[in-house]
Amino acid sequence: MNIRKITFIALMAAVCCILGPLSIPIGQVPISLQILAVFLCVYLLGWKDGTIAFIVYILLGLVGLPVFAGFTGGADKLFGPTGGYILGFILTALIAGIFIDRSLNVESKALRVTYQIAGMILGVAACYVLGTAFFMAFTHMSLAESLALCVIPFIPVDLLKVVIAFFLGNVVRAALMKAKLIER
Repeated sequence: MNIRKITFIALMAAVCCILGPLSIPIGQVPISLQILAVFLCVYLLGWKDGTIAFIVYILLGLVGLPVFAGFTGGADKLFGPTGGYILGFILTALIAGIFIDRSLNVESKALRVTYQIAGMILGVAACYVLGTAFFMAFTHMSLAESLALCVIPFIPVDLLKVVIAFFLGNVVRAALMKAKLIER
């Protein structure tokens, strides 16, 4: 790893720390900008470094910095009922990042868009699965109750975040490439 790569990973971890705490409490699982931060990480850094940046963010929250939704942090937040969603964002970064990275080598613009959108949606779905399983284990709620509380209300908002990330990620990446700050 070179200094530029480490710097970008640190900067994107900082972006996660800024966006992550911003949330709207609507119950046990808030609407937050964490998933948007995940998408930006992988758009700008690629799947490997983007995932590393998000893991750094999680580690900062684990040691108690108030970087999770609602300006919370600590092991109890990460290993509590909603911690599975935070950990699920790692899967989101991996899945969305791999799809986004692969889309960069595709000639067809329509196929590139399809890869990116599909990757982000699959990444969100993986986060929902892990997060909901975690939530059910801690709260002993049924699958139907957990989905009604933790997934269904978030689908429209998360789809909006996918669209925002698609446009913002591509625009910022193009600007950074033009400035020769990133190579992909």
